Amino acid sequence: MRPAIYILTNKWNRVLYTGVTADLGNRLRVHRARLNPESFTSKYKVMKLVYYEFHPNMVKAIAREKQIKGGSRADKLRLIEKLNPGWVDLGW
Repeated sequence: MRPAIYILTNKWNRVLYTGVTADLGNRLRVHRARLNPESFTSKYKVMKLVYYEFHPNMVKAIAREKQIKGGSRADKLRLIEKLNPGWVDLGW
């Protein structure tokens, strides 16, 4: 397991959610299972993985998540477009 930050969107690519996790595959499964119907990702059907970065440790991953969350929507769109210009689901 490697710490990662990730950005999810909905099927219309309108809503963005940025998160951090120690296990990206498991976290993605949890989001997609919609175990907590009151959560942001469940409420807005945000389950499509469009961006991720792995980090050597959780401290660095959390710092990067804060940096991304502190940025503008345009900054997030640039990150996604650079890695994933087609906005395809990168989830496995």
